[in-house]
Amino acid sequence: MSTTRNTTLHAALFTVPLALALLGAAAVPAGATGPHHAGTSLTCRGKGVDPDARVRHRTETVVHAPLHTLWKLQTDVERWPSWQPPVKTAERLDHGPLHKGAAFRWTTPIPPNPATPATTLDITSTVEQLKWGSCIRWTGPAVAAGLRIDGVHVWNFTPVRGGVRVSTEETHTGDQVEADVPTATRMLRAGLEGWLRDLKTAAEARAHHRTH
Repeated sequence: MSTTRNTTLHAALFTVPLALALLGAAAVPAGATGPHHAGTSLTCRGKGVDPDARVRHRTETVVHAPLHTLWKLQTDVERWPSWQPPVKTAERLDHGPLHKGAAFRWTTPIPPNPATPATTLDITSTVEQLKWGSCIRWTGPAVAAGLRIDGVHVWNFTPVRGGVRVSTEETHTGDQVEADVPTATRMLRAGLEGWLRDLKTAAEARAHHRTH
């Protein structure tokens, strides 16, 4: 893993617009630094996030749209930029419906600041587990100049009255994020909750359009 001088490190931490991705909330406190207790993390086919990661966040929301609409938005990776402004490019590295073993590459910009120039966070994700309409778990690195984050991301979709509860949890590891766990956790929280807001907005707009 890469290491950087403190100025570069803190600049990277504060400017990465965590659309990491790398997504009513039931969230881990922003300053949490210890591993989750067993049984409290989201899972997909029995696998969850990194139990030892110090940077983690979990959140959820209810989306008033059909499950198939949500699933289509979330798994049609190449169309992410059409409804997620922080995602600038997204490409599948294979073909067909998203499946176990599928891989995709996506990018999000890091703006310039006094310590570092503008750059791009380049993320390569691999689907490790998937159950149609129920859950997805992917892993992979996010890299930029002087920065590497290794992430594990789990999504659960649960039908409820009037829509679907979407729950997501992600963990990050890496020298840079572990050097400032509270800041990295706040950034991860902002990214996950932003992802959920964008997903909710897009899915509910589609559902509204189809019923009018």
